[in-house]
Amino acid sequence: MSSVLATATPPPPGETTDAPEASPVSVPSSPPNALNTHSARAPSVPGVPLGDAEDAIPTAKTQTLLERVQSFRARNEKWEMAAFFFVGFAYDVLTLGRIDDTLSMVQQLVYLGVLASLLMLEQRYPEGVEPPKVLAKVWRWREDAIHFFYGSLLSSFTLFFFKSASGLVALLFLVVMFGLLVANELPRFRQLGPVVRMTLFSLCVSMYLAYVLPVLTGRLNVWIFLLALVLAAGVIYGMMRLLRRWGLMEGKALFRQVALPGFGLQVALLVLYLLRVLPPVPLSVTFSGVYHEVKRVNGPEGVEYHLSHQRPWWKFWQKGDQSFRVRAGDKVNYFVSVFAPAGFHDYSVYVQWYFDDPQKGWRSFFRKALNARGTGAEAGFRTYANLTNPAPGDWLAVLETEDGHEINRLSFSVEKDEGTDPRQFEVFVHKHDKRTK
Repeated sequence: MSSVLATATPPPPGETTDAPEASPVSVPSSPPNALNTHSARAPSVPGVPLGDAEDAIPTAKTQTLLERVQSFRARNEKWEMAAFFFVGFAYDVLTLGRIDDTLSMVQQLVYLGVLASLLMLEQRYPEGVEPPKVLAKVWRWREDAIHFFYGSLLSSFTLFFFKSASGLVALLFLVVMFGLLVANELPRFRQLGPVVRMTLFSLCVSMYLAYVLPVLTGRLNVWIFLLALVLAAGVIYGMMRLLRRWGLMEGKALFRQVALPGFGLQVALLVLYLLRVLPPVPLSVTFSGVYHEVKRVNGPEGVEYHLSHQRPWWKFWQKGDQSFRVRAGDKVNYFVSVFAPAGFHDYSVYVQWYFDDPQKGWRSFFRKALNARGTGAEAGFRTYANLTNPAPGDWLAVLETEDGHEINRLSFSVEKDEGTDPRQFEVFVHKHDKRTK
């Protein structure tokens, strides 16, 4: 329905008019439930021209694919972090080479160098300080880079030490190492500052030297470990000198943030070594078991060891005759293959036998030295020790280094076999690889 509005033209100045005033024209109101086109328009705002009503309705911006991905990552940050951690750790497990692999040692040395540079530059150019132009484009990624290098180094060292670990105490040490590896991925851990970063850096340098020096020198003893700690302390001291020269830290701050965590960690590692908690890297046991008989045979592919056992098929988790049935004259043969890097000098390992005496409990039975050498073969150097006419009960064979660091342990039980019938033994053939000497 249309409506007409009356208008009046005002008279010129100084003139009057006798024309009657225009009477207002009434506009019929809209009936109930009818669409009122006037009310559908948006209310006018002073100073803003009135446009189409649809223009006044706010509309959400359509997100791009990248924005949707970033939003999803923000909502699931913890799950993303856990997934990346386990995928990265699994990748290291599958791709990490031998402990004496030259490429791996060089790569880890480069990682340590880059990590040290980032830690120092982070102190020189803290938040609010403009970095050099050459670093300007990548400087915002420094946090992620630091924790990538920490994660890569810690995962490698954890795997190396895991291969050499044996016993409950050594496994507890590995649990701590794995905990540090997980904590390195947590945002709260990242925000703890330079004290934690310097502690982790000192740990990485010390553990790197603790396994590289034995590989390079072909020896493993307390003096080699002390040399590793002295060199690692030299790296920390060099960083302190550089920070002081730049005027970034002085006195208490330098002691609290660099010296205390850096040198304190190395003192802790020395104590753990003397307590025989640290695994004896680079030595590791690749195979061990208890058998009734061990024979050395020259096979078509090199030296083979024929290992005779009576293990029932359903005890698939046992290694040989861990449930050893003994007759008069039988010997318990503890067979073991010890890996040492190529060029590792002749060394001695010791087999320590323990017996659980019903009256006195666990006690040392005797200790025997076994000569070994580093062949560089994946299967390791193979040797064995035997025990004649063992008493029935629970036994434990522990393989140790010269200074008493445990490499492997294997528990077994002995029970008397009263039978006289001929026994049937299964034979397991332990072969070496082509690098056997």
